[in-house]
Amino acid sequence: MRIMLIVSALALSACASSAPVEGSSNELARLTAECRERGGILVPSGRPLEGRATVDNYCQIRGATRTSPGGAL
Repeated sequence: MRIMLIVSALALSACASSAPVEGSSNELARLTAECRERGGILVPSGRPLEGRATVDNYCQIRGATRTSPGGAL
């Protein structure tokens, strides 16, 4: 019986967390603009959606090279 209650609670919490957050489109627009200013494009993170633009997306900058801290490889 306890297991059934725990599973039900987890299922309900998962459904509640998938609802879009108020103002998330404004946040997405702001993130997109900031990413474009840096020469990138906002892309989905590929993780399960959490309803937060900052977690669900990242700025991908093409043509960038990786360097180690301090600039030396």
